[in-house]
Amino acid sequence: MDPLPRSNRGNFHVVVGGVEMGARGDGVVLCQVLLLLSIMAWVVLSSTLGLTRKIRSLVRPWISRRVDAETSLILSIQRWQHAFLDAFFSAICCVVSVPFYKVFLPLLFWSEHRRLARQMTLLMAFCVYIGNSVKDMASAPRPRSPPVRRVTATKEEEDNATTYGLPSSHALNTVCLSGFLLHYMAVNGLHKDGIYLAMATFLAVLLVLLIGFGRVYLGMHSIIDVLAGTCLGIVILILWIYVHAYVDEFLVSGHDVIPYWAGLSLLLCFAYPTPESFTPSFEYHTAFNGVVFGIVMGVQQSLGSGTTDISLQVLAGRTILGLPVILLAKLCSKALAKWLLPILCTTLSVPARSFCYVPGLINPKDNGKTGSSQSGYVNVDTGIRFAQYAGLAWSVIHLAPPVYSLFGF
Repeated sequence: MDPLPRSNRGNFHVVVGGVEMGARGDGVVLCQVLLLLSIMAWVVLSSTLGLTRKIRSLVRPWISRRVDAETSLILSIQRWQHAFLDAFFSAICCVVSVPFYKVFLPLLFWSEHRRLARQMTLLMAFCVYIGNSVKDMASAPRPRSPPVRRVTATKEEEDNATTYGLPSSHALNTVCLSGFLLHYMAVNGLHKDGIYLAMATFLAVLLVLLIGFGRVYLGMHSIIDVLAGTCLGIVILILWIYVHAYVDEFLVSGHDVIPYWAGLSLLLCFAYPTPESFTPSFEYHTAFNGVVFGIVMGVQQSLGSGTTDISLQVLAGRTILGLPVILLAKLCSKALAKWLLPILCTTLSVPARSFCYVPGLINPKDNGKTGSSQSGYVNVDTGIRFAQYAGLAWSVIHLAPPVYSLFGF
């Protein structure tokens, strides 16, 4: 049943490659400690030695030359421009966008595929963090527009166009999430017929190719951006397939999960590289970082177990009732954080700044750009953004189910 009973939490029994890994997870604990120490070491070294700037000075010139060299090829592709192709590739790219997964992932939980939902959420957060960290570390440009025609059909695409280019987040996310979904289907026997699995594999490969070509056609990325995103996605996918069972077992059955994840979330914020100029990439990471922490809190506090026999009518009812609940939880979490964090900073005599959420802490010279914060100040917007998405994710698991259960769903 999912999740495990409280009495069994702490006893690790993970099956990897057909071999049961027992004991009490001593190796897993060691890996957790090493992970925290590695992140702390990166924070110290990058701040004292300026590693981010040094790495950027090495890779950015080469990437920029490659992007400029590919301009003629992108223009050749865009000679086939058509309104239908613009709409088609814009729609395809929306299917693998972050807003899509903000709706898709709650549906996985409410359809009782909780294990898959947990793992997909963690993987998505991992992809967002790694992809955006590499983007901001390299600070490599997108194709120049003009001469390249850039199509931004949605507000999200307009925001994406303000971030750096390499790697393509759409290519990275598509490879990781479609690849892991195929792995999950194969391992759990969801499609025992090989024909269905082969068809699913074909569709996943086709989607990756369409997304990659679409990002170039829309003028959002160069070919090297797409190749880098694809290769990085393959590496992350292989790593995640190997470790996901251990991570999920720790979330469901481990001890001190919430304090550990709180510390990890805080360290990841400090470890994030500073870009050459402001982009919203760090905000994307903060949002998904909060989502994962909310999922962790929800899993640890939830004692229920679900079935997999859910009809479309039941899922539709849960969605209609659940979406207002999680949106309300997000608003309440945001309001609470906006009130509490400035008071906490004042009480502790910590200088604080806000760039959009708390009018009394906004400095007009900052122009609303998070990246322009002055050293020595705490950016309360990061904590507010983290809190509101943590509240949203927690409510998906812990608050919405009692509500739709009252109505027989």
